Amino acid sequence: MINVENQIELVNIQKNYGTHVVLSNCDLCVRNGEFVVVVGRSGSGKSTLLNLIGGLEQPTDGTIKVSGNSLTNLNEEELSKLRRQKLGFVFQFFNLIPTLTALENIRLPMALNRINKKETIERALSLLEEFGLSGFDQRFPEELSGCEQQRVAIARALAHKPDIILADEPTGNLDLDTANEVLELLNRTCRQRGTTLIMATHSKEVIGLADRVFSIHGSDLNEAIM
Repeated sequence: MINVENQIELVNIQKNYGTHVVLSNCDLCVRNGEFVVVVGRSGSGKSTLLNLIGGLEQPTDGTIKVSGNSLTNLNEEELSKLRRQKLGFVFQFFNLIPTLTALENIRLPMALNRINKKETIERALSLLEEFGLSGFDQRFPEELSGCEQQRVAIARALAHKPDIILADEPTGNLDLDTANEVLELLNRTCRQRGTTLIMATHSKEVIGLADRVFSIHGSDLNEAIM
């Protein structure tokens, strides 16, 4: 049975692509509200690990529990519902929908959860103000800088009040100063809300902000000594 203090539990996870072993015998427990960073070279399996936690991929072997749900026991419809309600995703390349305004992008996950329109607009405008983007609500992604786009993406990830944020190289497409700004924003907002944050990154700057750091090397996942 899942530990009630743990938001995420991975036990003896194996992930293969054909004969290529990406993750082997990996264990990970993440507590409620914890900020965990996963580091490793490109192609080491960081994104795969986040995809497994997010139910976007299935493990070759092992068990994964997220918010008390065993992912291997859920069908695709149930996985989709879990992602929609419990998880928020932040990506390196923002993944904003280009034909939607900043406001509409942020409203989208709330609309998918059938939150009423008035509340979605109010919550989206509040997030834009909180993230220093007041007056940007009718701008399209192409009219925003990289930092502004990532701020909108983070607001979108938080809009439906998920338990967990999975951030995959969220600063990989930003310059150093902008990257630090985004890292501080993610860290601050998740801690204020008690949201669990798991981040895959190359950034050394984020290590000092995290509660715990794990590294992937040669298919092994190990906690780093800080």
